[in-house]
Amino acid sequence: MLERLSVRDFRCFDRVQVELDPEMTALVGRNGQGKTSLLEAACVLLRLQSPRTSSREEWIRFGQTAAVVEGRWGELDLRVAVTEKARRLAVDGAVCGRAGEYLERSGVVVWMDHSDMNLLRGGGEHRRRFLDFAGSQAFADYLPALRAYERALRGRNYVLKRDAVIAWKEAEAFGRVMAEHARVLTGRRAKLCEAMRLPVADFHARVSGGEEVVELGYTPGSEGEDLGEELLAWRDEEARLRVTLRGPHRDDLEMMLRGQDARAFASEGQQRTLALAMKLSQARVLFELRGQVPLLLVDDVFGELDVERRRAFLNCLPSGTQKILTTTRMDWMGNEVMGGRVYEVAGGGVGLVG
Repeated sequence: MLERLSVRDFRCFDRVQVELDPEMTALVGRNGQGKTSLLEAACVLLRLQSPRTSSREEWIRFGQTAAVVEGRWGELDLRVAVTEKARRLAVDGAVCGRAGEYLERSGVVVWMDHSDMNLLRGGGEHRRRFLDFAGSQAFADYLPALRAYERALRGRNYVLKRDAVIAWKEAEAFGRVMAEHARVLTGRRAKLCEAMRLPVADFHARVSGGEEVVELGYTPGSEGEDLGEELLAWRDEEARLRVTLRGPHRDDLEMMLRGQDARAFASEGQQRTLALAMKLSQARVLFELRGQVPLLLVDDVFGELDVERRRAFLNCLPSGTQKILTTTRMDWMGNEVMGGRVYEVAGGGVGLVG
């Protein structure tokens, strides 16, 4: 459980500290006051990454040189400090030299916001990002494999574009590195999708109150076990397009509703419910694979749900799930979400309500 969160020179905040409720903490305020930034800070503290940006420089308050996020996670004091060029991590005052060492001791997170609809409406990169965020928390070897694969992919694409005559030996060298790490990514993504398959169908039925059959499938971006050999077979097409055409960077998820592609044929309400079911399934699988109840960070989502769907959604959460949510107003809140702590966020400050 995250008991305390404090930030210094993070986004729009100078110094802020929030004591968090074990069950529900609500951050209330007008748009642009920093509510989402506090959720982001919690995600940074536990996962060293943000769902909003890949640039750590954006975390630092304008005019400052560093940002600090600290918090009490269970029995541990966690600290993340970043400058434009460096990051310093500490657990209980002891510096962690490796991110992996830090992440082994921090918690797992499920993030929810309006962009979850891109799981249904957007391109494959949104669904791969969903897999990557879950996979990097569920499996210790996932994130190193992903980073190594992405570096090799960038190198190979550069070689394909660089010269009029492609240096295929150099491209093949990058391809062999890609193939090594592709096996890890493909295996882990397949395991993750298989673990999510039944929970997604169950959660969709429980949230929607219906009996629509949902099926989730994993579509790999390559065939067979040797990506290097497959890239050789695609050489002519790659020479024409000057880009790597096979590999995990082409993976996707197939989501079917009543036998039809939910991305194309589901209504907006059905898509929203399926996106919720995907995140609920992510929480379930992270709990099963890591043995930790995830921290649920919800950015202005509950207010869009009717009372029945909101109640059904909350009932689907793993027992003991800690929730931090943001909202612009409180009138939608029912007894099912009250009883925790409510903070008003305004003007770069945070104040307890009531």
